[in-house]
Amino acid sequence: MKSMHTRARIAAAIFVAIALVPACKRDADTPAANPNGDYRVQVWALPAAAGSMAPDLSLASGDRLLLSWLNRQQGRRTALQFATYTDAGGWQSQPRTIAVGQSLVANGADTPHLLGTPDGAIWVQWLQARPDSPSGYDTVLARSRDGGMSWNQITNVNDDGLGVEHGFATLWAAGSDRIGIAWLDGRAQAAAHAEGAHAGEGDGTGAMQLRANAFDMDLGRGTDMVADARTCDCCQTDVALTGKGPLLAYRDRADDEVRDIAVLRFGAGAWSAPKAVHADGWKTEACPVNGPAVAARGNTAVVGWYSEGGGIAAVRIARSTDAGDAFAAPVIVDKGAAVLGRVDVALDAQQAWVTWLREDASGQTLMLARYAPDLSRELQRMVVARLDARGHASGTPKLVANASGAWLAWTDSIDGVAALKGALVAR
Repeated sequence: MKSMHTRARIAAAIFVAIALVPACKRDADTPAANPNGDYRVQVWALPAAAGSMAPDLSLASGDRLLLSWLNRQQGRRTALQFATYTDAGGWQSQPRTIAVGQSLVANGADTPHLLGTPDGAIWVQWLQARPDSPSGYDTVLARSRDGGMSWNQITNVNDDGLGVEHGFATLWAAGSDRIGIAWLDGRAQAAAHAEGAHAGEGDGTGAMQLRANAFDMDLGRGTDMVADARTCDCCQTDVALTGKGPLLAYRDRADDEVRDIAVLRFGAGAWSAPKAVHADGWKTEACPVNGPAVAARGNTAVVGWYSEGGGIAAVRIARSTDAGDAFAAPVIVDKGAAVLGRVDVALDAQQAWVTWLREDASGQTLMLARYAPDLSRELQRMVVARLDARGHASGTPKLVANASGAWLAWTDSIDGVAALKGALVAR
């Protein structure tokens, strides 16, 4: 398992890599041809300036798309910005800045998240470095009542006050004016290191934890819950609302270092016991920084993830019809040495969508596929974009779907500078 200092260096390297990636000559904005399908890739011009990275994309009431990102110019402070888009009116305003400062953590793997609740409020989560620790940071939560014009209330989600890692969070609406949040929390690791123990040994004491809480409109906190006492250290988490409550997906970590994908569901005031989506049996000593994605409609849920179980790199998707109580056998979407993963999924009334990254000698490719709602057959596969970014510089693409089609946002590189790109995939 990587140490806290090692993971901090990885996080810093992700941003540095963006600035160092050489640009290629091909035009990454050229829509991909799809002669065998009835959906086409269209360029979705984003309002983010040069130096932007780490997008988040979510759907809100009123057919709004909420896009957030980090902008970091060389030698300047990092700014967390967002903009709102509608099919009918396009971008609703110029980009607005939520937070800015040198302590705002810019990390292409552990990105901020934006959420709109039914009452019209917008909530946002980001990472804030701690001055008392070179590798410690807090998960910060803020809320706006006026559409993002002002963010008057800000609080730390984690209340332990320790200079350790708190991140890889995910948000969900826990009511009309209340949100839930889950995050990876390193406080038990810090205690184990202080005592000279090996984190996660034996019964899991001292491992990275998956914790969750809820916050009301005034950012009043509920009670912290440990949803899982031993998880993978730095893989993204994700959540979807089912008919039976929020379904949380994450990369678990067994005592023998098998790191397969698990889900939990919240109901009756408690989290269920973890359940594996599928027994891939991927055993690895280090965190792959490659978490799952989940989407739901009613009690139908689809989870997508990357695994090297059986020694083969692969992207898989699996479906549940009972809100995550059980999953059917997974479908292998893509496999082979070129598969990077970094998966996102979405569901609409007609299909399931999955996006992922590949990288070979010619560069990185952002892929998208459509599947029948029951995942029984692939409907279409397409290249969304060919990227100039390499390795971790491209971060994790984001995907949502609505009546117009699928919307994507991702990080690329232009002349060695990070750049945010977008696409609409529609008929």
